[in-house]
Amino acid sequence: MHSGAQAYAKTAKTTAGPRDLEASLLIQAANKLQAVVSGTVTDTAEMRDALRYNRKLWTILATSATAAENPLPPQIKQNIGNIAMFVLPQCVELEANPVPQRMGSLVNINRELAAGLMQKAPGTV
Repeated sequence: MHSGAQAYAKTAKTTAGPRDLEASLLIQAANKLQAVVSGTVTDTAEMRDALRYNRKLWTILATSATAAENPLPPQIKQNIGNIAMFVLPQCVELEANPVPQRMGSLVNINRELAAGLMQKAPGTV
């Protein structure tokens, strides 16, 4: 990567807010899973790596979002917890038996949540 691009990427990472960072990580996980769904990735070990990455990300998101000290509204915490209760067992099941056709829902969930995180709240720039 060009040194200017590297500097920009480093600055972008350090100045991104938590919502932007979470959205970026969800998109990264979705892209890894999409590569499996689309057939770009066919190696079972790589499939499991994509699922493991998604599972770890969702474990962190769910733990952080549902923590008592998190200032999110209770309904949002509950929604994230409910989504995690679907995503995490799916990841574990698919890690044991990777079936690319069954990973599409995980891709969609990650992309939809990332899109929501990227939306600006009314009155913000």
